[in-house]
Amino acid sequence: QVQVVESGGGLVQAGGSLRLSCVASGIIFRFTAMAWYRQAPGKQRELVASITSGGSTNLADSVKGRFTTSRDNTKNTVYLKMNSLKPEDTATYYCNLEKILRDYWGKGTLVTVSS
Repeated sequence: QVQVVESGGGLVQAGGSLRLSCVASGIIFRFTAMAWYRQAPGKQRELVASITSGGSTNLADSVKGRFTTSRDNTKNTVYLKMNSLKPEDTATYYCNLEKILRDYWGKGTLVTVSS
């Protein structure tokens, strides 16, 4: 079955960096587009970044210039590198993929940015 597992969250000071990882299984990873979402307390889940099977990326305006996403098809892993973190980046970050018109989500990893 499809499984998605995020890791790498934690507590960081404003201006700091973190790298999140997401390992996916149960899919042909190299053919699968992946995405990162985040949800802050009391807010709706929002798309942060996406990466196609070919490696093309798209980033939300709020994180452009600070975040990047990449993938390693040999490890079935997608990454979200977050630099210049701000308190408003505090959220649970989720990895997402779609297979046969169904969305799959990990349990999320919490990122807390202190001011």
